[in-house]
Amino acid sequence: MKKVGGRLTLLALVVVLSVIFFIPTYQPFYQALPGWLKQVMPNKGITLGLDLQGGIHLVMEVDEDRAVEIAVDRSVASLQDVLVEKKIPVESVTRTGQTQVTMQFQNAELKEQIQKLIDDYPTFSETASAGSANRLVWELREAEVKRIKDSAINQALETIRNRIDQFGVAEPIVQRQGLKQIVVQLPGVKEPKRARDLIKETALLEFKMLDEDNQSKLDLPSRIPKDKEEEVLKQAESKLPAGDQILFERGVDKDTGREYRIPYLVKKRVMLTGDVLSDARVSIGQFNDPYVSITFDGKGGREFERITGDNIKKRMAVVLDNTIYSAPVIQDRITGGRAQITGTFSMQEANDLAIVLRAGALPAPLKIIQDLTVGPSLGKDSIEKGVQATLFAGAMVVIFMIVYYRLSGVIADFALMLNLLCLIGALSALNATLTLPGIAGIVLTIGMGVDSNVLIFERIREELRSGKAVRLAIDGGYDKALLTIVDSHVTTLITGVALFLFGTGPIKGFAVTLCLGIGINLFTALIGTKVIFDLLNQRHKVGQLSI
Repeated sequence: MKKVGGRLTLLALVVVLSVIFFIPTYQPFYQALPGWLKQVMPNKGITLGLDLQGGIHLVMEVDEDRAVEIAVDRSVASLQDVLVEKKIPVESVTRTGQTQVTMQFQNAELKEQIQKLIDDYPTFSETASAGSANRLVWELREAEVKRIKDSAINQALETIRNRIDQFGVAEPIVQRQGLKQIVVQLPGVKEPKRARDLIKETALLEFKMLDEDNQSKLDLPSRIPKDKEEEVLKQAESKLPAGDQILFERGVDKDTGREYRIPYLVKKRVMLTGDVLSDARVSIGQFNDPYVSITFDGKGGREFERITGDNIKKRMAVVLDNTIYSAPVIQDRITGGRAQITGTFSMQEANDLAIVLRAGALPAPLKIIQDLTVGPSLGKDSIEKGVQATLFAGAMVVIFMIVYYRLSGVIADFALMLNLLCLIGALSALNATLTLPGIAGIVLTIGMGVDSNVLIFERIREELRSGKAVRLAIDGGYDKALLTIVDSHVTTLITGVALFLFGTGPIKGFAVTLCLGIGINLFTALIGTKVIFDLLNQRHKVGQLSI
């Protein structure tokens, strides 16, 4: 009796815990509870997955090659600053190819001095093809290339997480997939296009000087339609001065509402980047136009003050992702570490720009290789059909077990209900995300749970046919079925673990419900039903078993 009492207590404890953990999943009931009770209960339950509540699923790939090019460009800019600081005259310092830096200089006597200077850049090595006495070529070391590529993925992950956190999406999923892919799932998001743009925007903020001396020589038009950018670039390609590029400012005609572009000749050299920002906020200008107010950190503020002081009466372009937002004339040295980004954007666009600037720039552009959007109505329909499938499967199993096994079938059906309650309670306790494949796993668990009871009941029948008493037949049936049930569940568990370890997204959801279901099946089949049989036998001394 003590043995039965202990198992009955364990069964009751599991049921109570399952109910407690399930309650937060059913929000109408949870919200109606007294405040003191909510404080001692779990506050999170099962979260609906993307396919059930709607949202977007993105698989993106980081442009690793571009990340390497950006890193080399920054080294070139740093080297140019050092050359200016040390007053070493050179003709040009440029990136050639993806990983090489080429320096041209007239005075061959400078070669040794420059080579010593490059010793401060240990990630580069001089190539054997340097050749000319007035030319030096360095290449990024292979180990550094590998480090930059791996770092680009990790930095992109962190940046995307920061942006999504500020966007305010509940229960987002951002994780690495393979070597260079990132999976983003945003369940319940109501503005998928805005979220998508917010995630993939590189947000590389740069401050560059305009080359006003040479702009007039190129005879650039003052304004062009937005679809004529490539045409202007091709016409000016052969006339571009070394170290310059053409970038465009976006504008909107107030009368017609049509977008246009203003071409500028800009020096490639980056004076300052968004890496030195400490904050970005939306403000309203005197004409009720939104703009983004940016604040530099200590180092950035000092550098910005120096740059503006050295370039008074010159124009500086504020460039974001190779698009000019404004190109004001520097009237005086700007102190205080603050600046403004103005442009023809709405309040929402200004807010999104502030978000991506605060979160930081992506290390390289992202390419979306898979884009799936699920509407909330489709998700609701999926839930209804999933619930219907589960109820139908459960009802058919319940009816079959009662018809075929009679009273024992009723006990098996009780175990089935207990199985579902414990499974939902376990999913709630883990704050699991329920997906359509997860519902399929629950339906599969129903079948597996009944299968275990079928094995036990058939063994009991065999024991009864051999002439054993009911009590001995029940014990013998459970003992003989035990090894078979455990073997079948362990082999299925191995499959479930493999799916969880190597699967992604929905497959993992299926694996979670499958693995939990296997463990709960063993508990309800070997302990739950056995307790009921033992109680019936002890209290009523059953002489004949309805099976």
